[in-house]
Amino acid sequence: MQVVQEAYVQGVSTRKMEKLAKSLGIEGISRSQVSEMTKGLNEQAEEFRSRPLTSSAYPVLWVDALYEKVRYGERVVSMAILLVCGVSEEGKREVLAIEPMLEESRESYRQLFEKLKERGLKNPSLIVSDAHKGLVAAIRDCFPGASWQRCKVHFMRNILAHVPHKEKDRFASLLKSIWLTTDIKAAKQRAKDLADEYRTKCPKAIETLEDGLEDALTYLSFPSLDARKVSGGNMLERLNKEIRRRTRVAGIFPNPESYLRLVTAYLMEYSEDWSVTRAYLSEESLQSLSNQAA
Repeated sequence: MQVVQEAYVQGVSTRKMEKLAKSLGIEGISRSQVSEMTKGLNEQAEEFRSRPLTSSAYPVLWVDALYEKVRYGERVVSMAILLVCGVSEEGKREVLAIEPMLEESRESYRQLFEKLKERGLKNPSLIVSDAHKGLVAAIRDCFPGASWQRCKVHFMRNILAHVPHKEKDRFASLLKSIWLTTDIKAAKQRAKDLADEYRTKCPKAIETLEDGLEDALTYLSFPSLDARKVSGGNMLERLNKEIRRRTRVAGIFPNPESYLRLVTAYLMEYSEDWSVTRAYLSEESLQSLSNQAA
């Protein structure tokens, strides 16, 4: 049973797990039996997803969505799982929320955040995410007073999508330099220099840059924090890539429950690893953040 569950978490397909069981001397196990055995993860997954969040405050949150193909009734749909990770007062990372949704919307994110608050989440000081309108609106609705950091990685992608291929290398180099300084005046000057050089050649890219720059530099208002870690969502990007590697063997998930079960099982494993690793952000920096936000 445990071997089959572990294989499931590692992203091994049901067909391959049948072969694994046979190699261990377990004869006559069918794919339907393997699927039934993996459902033993459901109780653990639900307990993890609904656990109280009262033992610590989480001053910084990262929010993102992961999409996979899932059978939903008679259709195959692209289903989102909304992820929220936080850093505790001790600086340790935790997966706080794993919620399936058919779409990203203001209401779906509101529901997600309200569930977190019901479980005990206190108002965070800083939230890092992409610029999805529904998400940003829900952050403002549910966490008044929290600062929002537009993920620099998503932001740069949005900008570079409007840059011609022949200009992309130089433009990207100048663009990245904006986030290589810890001085907000210097960052804005670099953005201005870039805009002055490329306004005629790449007007849409410069418009996108100027419209979103302020929100993409929010983190500079919190100098105690590690800028590399709070200026973007690299932590969740890495998580998502690893999840996709493991879900790839499933192809199309047979139902939403199987999708949620696999993602939750993997993230439970990741959270356990985080609990015994060094702090992601220092306690001192988080205390300074709390004092600044007070």
